Amino acid sequence: MKSIAEIKQELLAVNIVDIPEALEQYRDDTRAGVINLVKSYDKKYAAHLKELERLDTMLEFERKYHKKGVKLVAGIDEVGRGPLAGPVVAAAVILPENCVIEGLDDSKKLSPKKREELYDIIMDKAVAVGLGAVDNRTIDRINILQATYMAMQGAIKNLKTEPEQLLVDAVTIPNVDIPQEAIVKGDSKSLSIAAASVIAKVTRDRFMTKIAEIYNGYDFENNMGYGTPKHYEGIRKLGFSAIHRMSFCKDVFNE
Repeated sequence: MKSIAEIKQELLAVNIVDIPEALEQYRDDTRAGVINLVKSYDKKYAAHLKELERLDTMLEFERKYHKKGVKLVAGIDEVGRGPLAGPVVAAAVILPENCVIEGLDDSKKLSPKKREELYDIIMDKAVAVGLGAVDNRTIDRINILQATYMAMQGAIKNLKTEPEQLLVDAVTIPNVDIPQEAIVKGDSKSLSIAAASVIAKVTRDRFMTKIAEIYNGYDFENNMGYGTPKHYEGIRKLGFSAIHRMSFCKDVFNE
């Protein structure tokens, strides 16, 4: 008879889809340790099935177009409309049909560690990924909404494979010939848009972490340019940096 430790090691190596089959041989084992292992893995498998259901729901918009014969559907999202400093970044992501990436969701709902993990998976699985960014000076010149459109247009342009349909988080992008659908809270409803939100967020966070080495004292590596007490403290001590959005900062201390 296998020891509980041996069974535990065996189950650790089992692919999640094979868990029910792997547990069958241990369901009649009366040892408390084995009973607890079986319960634990039953719970893990149930969570896996629930996650697959969630992901299936998030493919509703993509499947609508796939059923019409549209193969290449790109999700588009942006990150960085609200910060006091740094660029606005947009991503466009084309996922393969019926793509499954467990844990993928709106980037705002994910931890930095989880976003980094998903970034690599998305980059590996995606048919194509495009990025667009607009710097703070351009934001000041044309305003954040127009800069957001420009970043999204850039992301589409930088896709190596041209999409046939766009799914966009919340907005309709001007001056784009490709058919598009704006989806309110799309990063929670569309897997492609969620993927774009993760790519855009990780890309921008990496930039802000790197730029913090040049413009230190503002805590950019932690606040990513958003208005936090340490960020405000840095501005008070050092003044504004070259990457601050002055159109966002002119009323910062008029409190």
